Amino acid sequence: MLINILNQINTINENIFSGFDKIIESFGIPDWLADAIIDSFHILPLLFIVFFIIELIEYFYADKINSFMKKSEKTAPLIGSIAAIIPQCGFSVIASTLYIRKFITKGTLIAIYLATSDEAIPILLAQPTKTYYILPIISIKIIIAILAGYLIDFILKDNKYIPISEEKDTDKKEEPEQTEHEGCCHHSVSKRRKRELIYHPLKHTFNIFIFILLITIILNYLIFIYAEHAVLHVILGKVKILEPVITAFIGLIPNCAVSIALTMLLIKGSISFGAVISGLLSNAGLGILILFRHSENIKDTMKIISILLLISIISGMIIQIF
Repeated sequence: MLINILNQINTINENIFSGFDKIIESFGIPDWLADAIIDSFHILPLLFIVFFIIELIEYFYADKINSFMKKSEKTAPLIGSIAAIIPQCGFSVIASTLYIRKFITKGTLIAIYLATSDEAIPILLAQPTKTYYILPIISIKIIIAILAGYLIDFILKDNKYIPISEEKDTDKKEEPEQTEHEGCCHHSVSKRRKRELIYHPLKHTFNIFIFILLITIILNYLIFIYAEHAVLHVILGKVKILEPVITAFIGLIPNCAVSIALTMLLIKGSISFGAVISGLLSNAGLGILILFRHSENIKDTMKIISILLLISIISGMIIQIF
């Protein structure tokens, strides 16, 4: 049903932009550049619709999800993984804060990092011909996240929750020192305002559009210049089995542009599905930055990153082989 709706919207979209396409083509610019511009503009309406729906979910349900996670304890890795699969700018940021304050375990935190989908799902939703990737990506990420979360807590015996009865006292003590964390577009992830229901999706859509346009121009140019021997194919194609290792390290970069780039590479057929999964698993958004900024235990932060990286690489390589 969702795919049919997206296809109908895409058909309307094509009709709306038909005049725009002819104008771009009339400029006489190279085909690779014209295609990049046309393709990027075509996904604008769909991107905004997807981000607007995500904003509604964040505004009305994010606080309830966060509160429930704090109180769920043993089911936290499961709940956190399911909640994280919904694209949200600040979910990994909030999860990092909860971990620092001992409200969730290391397993739950890493499960959320692994499940976080960031911009991959919205971009695929905005490309109706590529929506068949969505279910496998979501399924694989959520299964790996849940299994890893419980396994990590079992092995590390990390069950150091602050009792719920102490939570209010802790909040009162830490209230003066709390900082307002920001999401990818420098908007608050803790204090949401009604005016952002439209403003933030518009801003986020524009930011993502710029990333997609630049990445698409670069990819189209490389493919045009080098055809089947594009730079990305030369770098990754000769070491196909190591693609997940490379993308896993790239995924650690705390920026939404990484998930955009990985998804666009998948759409263009430049990297394998296993490599994309590896990169999306390790891409925890801005959450890792919060750990580095506010955690007093750097060794513990490095342990989290190492575990995240190891799981991402192993998972990607297994998918790559089979």
